[in-house]
Amino acid sequence: MFELKMGAGRSCDGMTRRDALRVGTLSAFGLGLPGLLRAEASAHGAGDVSCILVWLQGGLSHIDSFDPKPEAPAEIRGEFGVIETNVAGIHLSEHLPKLARHQDKYSILRSLNPRNGSHGVADAYMMSGHPFTPALTYPSFGSVIAKEKGDRESMPPYIQIGTSVDMRFGGGVAGFLGDQYNPFVLPGDASSPNFTVRDVTLPGSIDKTRFDRRRRVLAAVDTWQAKMESSPGPLEATDVFYQKAYNLITAPRAKKAFDIASEDPRLRDRYGRSSLGQGCLLARRLVESGVRFVTVTDGGWDTHQNNFTSLSSKLLPRLDAAVSGLLQDLADRGQLDKTLVVVMSDFGRTPKVNPSAGRDHHSTASVALLAGGGLKHGLVVGKTNALAEQPIEAPYMTEDLAATIYDRLGIPLSTTHHTPDGRPVQVNYEGRLIRELI
Repeated sequence: MFELKMGAGRSCDGMTRRDALRVGTLSAFGLGLPGLLRAEASAHGAGDVSCILVWLQGGLSHIDSFDPKPEAPAEIRGEFGVIETNVAGIHLSEHLPKLARHQDKYSILRSLNPRNGSHGVADAYMMSGHPFTPALTYPSFGSVIAKEKGDRESMPPYIQIGTSVDMRFGGGVAGFLGDQYNPFVLPGDASSPNFTVRDVTLPGSIDKTRFDRRRRVLAAVDTWQAKMESSPGPLEATDVFYQKAYNLITAPRAKKAFDIASEDPRLRDRYGRSSLGQGCLLARRLVESGVRFVTVTDGGWDTHQNNFTSLSSKLLPRLDAAVSGLLQDLADRGQLDKTLVVVMSDFGRTPKVNPSAGRDHHSTASVALLAGGGLKHGLVVGKTNALAEQPIEAPYMTEDLAATIYDRLGIPLSTTHHTPDGRPVQVNYEGRLIRELI
C-alpha cells in the first residue's frame, strides 16, 4: 500500500573540442574514443543502475561485524573471534562465514563517520545525505531517484520492504519533493508462507471489468472534489497514488514480480528464511522487473543489552545469509554491475562493552558495505584506530557516501530541486566521491 558542467562548443554528436583534444592525446597511449567513453561512464555512474539499500535499523556494531579488533583489550574486542575471507588480508567476525566467502563481490567502508548517534535523526541523515534540520525535510535517495528518473516498466520507482524505518524526522520519505515521491511500502513479512502484497491483487469477488467501472466513478468524484478544493497539492499527490496503484493491480509484470513463492525453494533457502533474507530476494525480483530503488528494512540492531547473544543467535546469521545470497544471485544472473547494493545502519556502537553486556550508540565510527554498480570489489577502504573509536585513514562522512550513491545511479550532484517556497536545494553539495572504489 502507499504510505501517504561546464563546457561550451559542444558538437551535434555530443563531443566538445576539449574532448576531441583528449582523444588525440590519449591515442598516443593506446586509448582511443571507445576507451575514453568507457572511462567517462565509469567516472560518472554506471548507466541505468538500480539500487538495493539494506537498512539495519538500530545501529550495527561495527566492531562485532566488519571492523573487528582482535588485538584490542577484552572489554573492547568483545566475545567474538575473527575469520579470514576469500580476499587475503581481510578479516570479519566469525559469525559472518558466508559473507567471508563472498568478499570478492563487495567492499567495506571502515572509515565512515556518521556524525550522529540518535535514532530517527539517523534515519533522516543516512538516507538523504543531509544533516537533519527541523526547518526542512530533505528527500531520501529513493525519492530523488523517483523524481529524476520516474517509473520503469510500469513499476513504482521506489519501494520499501518492511517498516523498520524511523520516520519521525523524515527518514526514508520524499520530504519537500511531495508525497507522490514517497516509497510504496510493503509492510508484510516476505518469509511468511501466506505473504501477499496488499492492493496488488484484486479481491476475489471483483473482476477487472467491475474494478474499471469503480475506478471511473472514483475519477469523477475526484474531479469534482478538485474543483471544490482551494489547495490542490495533496489531491494531485493522491491522484498519482491512485494511478500507481491501478497500474500495479492491472499489470501482469507486477504480479509476477511480487510472486516470491514461485522461486526455487533452494534459492530461497540460500537467502535465509528470515524476513530480511526473503526481503532481499524480493528486492532482487523487483529491480529485475523495473523498480529503480528498493529499501529492505531490518530492525532489532539496537543492542544495548545482550549484544553478543543477539548478534550471534539471530542478527548476524540472517544478515550473513541474506546479503551473501543477494550478491551471489545477482552475480549468477549477470546483474551485479547493473545493481548497486548498499548495506548501512544508523551509526556504530561503543567499542567498550557496557555492564549489561551491550554496546551503546556511537556517533564517530560506523561501516557500510558497497557492491555492484560498477564499483571496485574486494577492498577495504579506510581504517579506524586500535579501539575502533574513529577513522584515522581515509575518513568519509555520510555526505560522501550519499555522493557516491548518487554518482553510481547517474544523478549529477549539482541536480537542484526547489522547496514549496522556491528555495533551491542541491541533492548533494558537500559530499566527495569515495575514489578508492571508483
